Amino acid sequence: MPASGSAPLRPRRVFSRWANNPVVEDYALRYAPRSFRRWSEWAVAGAALGGIAYLADFAIGGSITLTYGFVNALTGILVVAAIIFLTGLPIAYWASKENIDMDLLTRGAGFGYYGSTLTSLIYASFTFIYFSLEGSVMAQALNLAFGWPLPVAYLVAALGIIPLVVYGMTFLSRLQAWTQPLWLALLVLPLFVILARDPQAFAQWTAFAGVNGHGAHFSPLLFGAAAGVVLSLIAQIGEQVDYLRFMPDRTLKNRRRWWWAVVLAGPGWVILGAAKQIGGSVLATFVLPAVGPARADEPIQMYLHALGLWIRNPAVDLTLATLFVLLSQVKINVTNAYSGSLSWSNFFSRVFHFHPGRVVWLVLNVGIALTLMELGVFGFLNAILGFYSNVAVAWIGAVVADLVINKSLLHISPPYIEFKRAHLYNFNPVGFGSMLIASAVSIAAFFGAFGPFLAAFSPFLSLLLAFVLAPVIALLTRGRWYLARRPEAPDAPATEAAATVEAAATLNCVSCGFDYEEHDTAQCPYHDGPVCSLCCSLERNCHDLCKRG
Repeated sequence: MPASGSAPLRPRRVFSRWANNPVVEDYALRYAPRSFRRWSEWAVAGAALGGIAYLADFAIGGSITLTYGFVNALTGILVVAAIIFLTGLPIAYWASKENIDMDLLTRGAGFGYYGSTLTSLIYASFTFIYFSLEGSVMAQALNLAFGWPLPVAYLVAALGIIPLVVYGMTFLSRLQAWTQPLWLALLVLPLFVILARDPQAFAQWTAFAGVNGHGAHFSPLLFGAAAGVVLSLIAQIGEQVDYLRFMPDRTLKNRRRWWWAVVLAGPGWVILGAAKQIGGSVLATFVLPAVGPARADEPIQMYLHALGLWIRNPAVDLTLATLFVLLSQVKINVTNAYSGSLSWSNFFSRVFHFHPGRVVWLVLNVGIALTLMELGVFGFLNAILGFYSNVAVAWIGAVVADLVINKSLLHISPPYIEFKRAHLYNFNPVGFGSMLIASAVSIAAFFGAFGPFLAAFSPFLSLLLAFVLAPVIALLTRGRWYLARRPEAPDAPATEAAATVEAAATLNCVSCGFDYEEHDTAQCPYHDGPVCSLCCSLERNCHDLCKRG
């Protein structure tokens, strides 16, 4: 409580029942404390990898192959996979090391406290756009298997996810572990069937020039357009990080396991992702003669016709294909819904100082996705993802540049990730400014302002600009806008050699009265004592008293 005579007695903050339940809330707005991180390295990695079961990869691979031909699609997939791996590695490392999600990481990686509010919206839009795409794939399967009208199937595909996500990592880690073996077996089954029963299909695939026949040879413009669609997946690292923040501390004893788990479940997601895109490319050309170009990129059609070479009973064929699609979509959309709830929590807590609980924002995120599904978002797949990638790439590019160049090479950025409002400026021009400039220029290029070549390569332009501008702005400002005040004590987590599994020191928050690990608190002159990071975020009456002067 405040010291006598030093500050007025302020009413105790009371959280809602949902926000006050750590299993439901899942530390949506906080550093993940050591006491909660009870999973092993491989349990966390397994949960993270289970979230990439989505079939949008098949739809994307099929769609760009049908539009741009085999050569341009395959080249785009492989080049973008390399880019996504390299950009994802530093993000996965720092989030796992500091035990914070993508929103909190962005705050301290050159964006500032309110500067990262915009990226929370970008990230939230990533989750509900992909939720709607994945939900559309699930609805297509429900429509084909049970004859349900698509609007009804959309409703079932969306609302059925909500109860699975209420208990966060506690339940999702089990769900992903239980379903992973069956999903992996069903994943490769149709390609093995084609290889055994119709190997000529692979030759037809490598010779495919696109539906309009313009992609027979490599074309820089077609490659750029195909790569731009795939590059929209660069923000997927945020969903991996939402799981990786629960990694145990890295110690001398577990560091090898820790590194393998972080690399495989962090940037390593793109290895399986690229493989699925290539699989979708194969299957789309295989089913094209049977279903036509309008439906050849639908995963349910791909699996139905591929398995039909082996399973002669149509009912069994449909059942197996539907099982795989539903299993895949549940595994990914629980992750989309979960990550979206985290991002909306961060957005509303910063802008409105209001947090009724992560579950409320879970319902909001699913509701927005359901609206997009009912509006037929799947039919505009290439256009939506091609535009979105310009903004997502600028955000990721600015974050990576800050982590790799400003923090590790130039040592302008602090050597740790500062995520607490009490220590951050509202806006840091390093990340926030570079993202805005890169996004604006690349979107103008996307709409043809600089000619057809840069229109095709606008996401690459966005990545390059963000990556270059972040260190340039950091040098020009001399790192002035990273820290609004210095922590009262060293704020970085323990080093690898010093890290142990012992309980971390805790402090009592004078605002809400609960105990929190010291790393999640800050000294507050308004309350005259330590406050937790969430109470700090939600306080609307202090007017940043701690940062004056």
